[in-house]
Amino acid sequence: MIILVVNTGSSSLKYQLFDMDDHKVLAKGLCERIGQDGHMNYKTEAGTVFDKDVALPDHGVAMQLVIDALTDKEYGVISDMSEIGAVGHRIVQGGYLFDKSEIITDEVEAGIEELCVIGPLHNPPALVGIRACKKVLPGTPGVVVFDTTFHRTMPDECKYYAIPWEYAEKYHVQRYGAHGTSHRYVSERCAELMGRDPAELNIITCHLGNGSSITAVKGGKCYDTSMGLTPLEGLVMGTRCGSIDPTVVSFIYEQTGMPVKEITDMMTKKAGLLAVSEISGDCRDITKAEAEGNYKAHVAREMLLRSVKRFIGAYAAELGHVDAIVFTAGIGENDADLREKVCDNLGFMGVKIDKEKNNCRGQEVEITAEGSEIRTFIIPTNEELMIAMDTQALVEAM
Repeated sequence: MIILVVNTGSSSLKYQLFDMDDHKVLAKGLCERIGQDGHMNYKTEAGTVFDKDVALPDHGVAMQLVIDALTDKEYGVISDMSEIGAVGHRIVQGGYLFDKSEIITDEVEAGIEELCVIGPLHNPPALVGIRACKKVLPGTPGVVVFDTTFHRTMPDECKYYAIPWEYAEKYHVQRYGAHGTSHRYVSERCAELMGRDPAELNIITCHLGNGSSITAVKGGKCYDTSMGLTPLEGLVMGTRCGSIDPTVVSFIYEQTGMPVKEITDMMTKKAGLLAVSEISGDCRDITKAEAEGNYKAHVAREMLLRSVKRFIGAYAAELGHVDAIVFTAGIGENDADLREKVCDNLGFMGVKIDKEKNNCRGQEVEITAEGSEIRTFIIPTNEELMIAMDTQALVEAM
């Protein structure tokens, strides 16, 4: 079976075309900086076909360009989209409606749309991807794999907020987390690299990208995670403020009269690294500006470092002991300076990394230094493979 996996992020769209007979990747690529200046790459077994700047005003345009590339007469890998047996979609927010991967139906699609209120950056573009694929591939089954499923194992003391049960139960107010497919993959892969049973390990996984989250994985299951009811809670992110005093919302309302929804939109789309640096929400742009002496860029990067260190330290305390720390996703896999600075501050936990091994980008490598009490890894995430496997299993069971 050939499966197309579409992984839609807040400002990106990753895609891979799998031949599931041997899990071979026929083509893959990334549309990034969507809504900004736009960039797209497309690769096949022969190597990179193109890697170029291209206008990407929204996710719908990005999806159409992916489809055009896969079927192109010159460099496409399939002659027609009908060769695709199924499409798997990553959905960030499954909320209280979904606790497992699902075949796409009108009811499932309506549920995903209903949950846009708690997944405002991700569920809407994911729906664009779903609808674009349905238009091009009518009759081809689609599957949605939810980032929240992995976090369903959190104990109640981690899952719920300290608010009256009336609101928690009536309005489903609880912590759902995000990036669960990524945390699931890298924690399982970390155990494999260590030659250990996941059930024996405590692992802290750091998914650091435009959207970031850190998860405490205890015995192969999520124990705690940094994102909450929505992907706004937790670390400082590209355009999201992360955890703040909740009364900031009411204070801004009282001072400005700005509607609560507009305040939430501001904290979701115009806050974080973008707001502090006043340059960009992209860590690469901020790092460059910091190197050039930009003070606000320096403060933004220090905020990011501080939030990463805080959550790792907190989860180490919750778990009691840590066997491994994993860095993954765009920043986690590629920013050697950030990894080094974070780990240097974890020396009190017994973390030591080999700075020469750490000097790499996008590679699967253990960067543990001799004498370290905790092993540290860079593991490129492979959410797409996990999604493809869930998709195949559901479609074959139809």
